[in-house]
Amino acid sequence: MGGRALIALGGNALCGADQTGTYTQQRDNARAMAASIGELIDAGWHVAVVHGNGPQVGALGVQQEAAADIVPPQPLFSLSAMTQGYLGSLIELALHERLGPDHRVVSLVTHVVVHGDDPAFAEPTKPIGPFYSASEARRLAADRRWTLAEDAGRGFRRVVPSPDPYSIVEAPVIRTLVGVGTIVIASGGGGIPVVEEGPRLIGREGVVDKDLAAAILARDVEASTLLILTDVRAVQRGFGTERAEPIERMTVSGAREMLEAGEFGAGSMGPKVEAAVRFVEQVGGRSAIGDLDAAVAVLAGESGTSVVSD
Repeated sequence: MGGRALIALGGNALCGADQTGTYTQQRDNARAMAASIGELIDAGWHVAVVHGNGPQVGALGVQQEAAADIVPPQPLFSLSAMTQGYLGSLIELALHERLGPDHRVVSLVTHVVVHGDDPAFAEPTKPIGPFYSASEARRLAADRRWTLAEDAGRGFRRVVPSPDPYSIVEAPVIRTLVGVGTIVIASGGGGIPVVEEGPRLIGREGVVDKDLAAAILARDVEASTLLILTDVRAVQRGFGTERAEPIERMTVSGAREMLEAGEFGAGSMGPKVEAAVRFVEQVGGRSAIGDLDAAVAVLAGESGTSVVSD
């Protein structure tokens, strides 16, 4: 075993649906994540890490709204930058604790370029923040003019635009660091969405899907495997229904057919499968989606869902 892997971790892994998001809770969750990542490193893998920030950026948005009469609220892309620093610090400290002084670890604030005319800006789909009941969702939609949607049967969450990323500004630096054996935490929350306006990069309101950004970064750091770790054992066909069943293996064409048929949720499993497919299409490596607690088994193909070339 061994090679270079890009690990994409869900933001919910740092703050579960049943948690309030205290520092202690998220620190302890980061330690659990570091334990799983450490097993991969112990097995000889060189890794880079991308993490989600959905619960955290949403919670920070709530704080901004609540304090708007005291300090000016900041745009959503700035909140993404703030949570990158905060969560990157949590994960970096946890990895230092797990791995010891012989491993170099760095967290890098990352910008991701998107198209300014991306239709996603007119169709919010990306869930962020805490879960709300149906009645709370109706009140927030009226009071704050948010768009809210049900998230995988677990309650309602705020949804925001999620433009498609096409390049990562800091990719050359990240590739260099990974090439000399540094464990890099990058593209946190998918990265800060920016558009190109001449020589300038301008922030845009939205949250880039971290799995789609991870597929780009995995390609750019020349990883052989994209490992998407979440809170489910495997991708399911018929998720949330009586006919639900896990999928152990998907080819690129088979996954594309299911994506086009709407088999996977647009704001949940859909982007994960899409990211896995894109990586295999572009690189010819292997993608795997599975449970964070079974990271080694998922990487070995003994658990989770593998996506492979036809």
